[in-house]
Amino acid sequence: QVQLVESGGGLVQAGGSLKLSCVASGRIFSDYPMGWFRQAPGKEREFVAAISRGASSTYYADSVKGRFTISRANAKNMVYLQMNSLKPEDTAVYYCASSGSLYDRYPYEYHYWGQGTQVTVSS
Repeated sequence: QVQLVESGGGLVQAGGSLKLSCVASGRIFSDYPMGWFRQAPGKEREFVAAISRGASSTYYADSVKGRFTISRANAKNMVYLQMNSLKPEDTAVYYCASSGSLYDRYPYEYHYWGQGTQVTVSS
C-alpha cells in the first residue's frame, strides 16, 4: 500500500508558475515509477507527466512539453511538478499516482492515487 498526498496548488495568473509536491508513505517509494494527471471540470482525467524509478527518464503530454518538469527525490519520498508559463487551460485538479510501468498513460494503469490539489490559472 502507498499513500500519496499532494500540495502546492493555488490560484495564479496566466504566464505564472507553480510547483506541486507529492509525498509518499507506505511501501518503498523508489520501487515505483510516478506520474501526474489532471482533471478539469466535465473532462476525463488525463496524463500529464511520468518519471522512472531512478529519475533517469521522463515523459510528458504534448500539451505541457517544454513548460512542465517532473522530478523526484527518493530520499525524501517526494515527487514534484514544476509548472511554468501556465495557461488558463491548465486549470484542473492535479493528482500524483504510482504505477507499475513508466510507459503507463491511462488512469486505470495506475495503482495508488493522492486526493488531488486544485490549480486555477486566471486569464
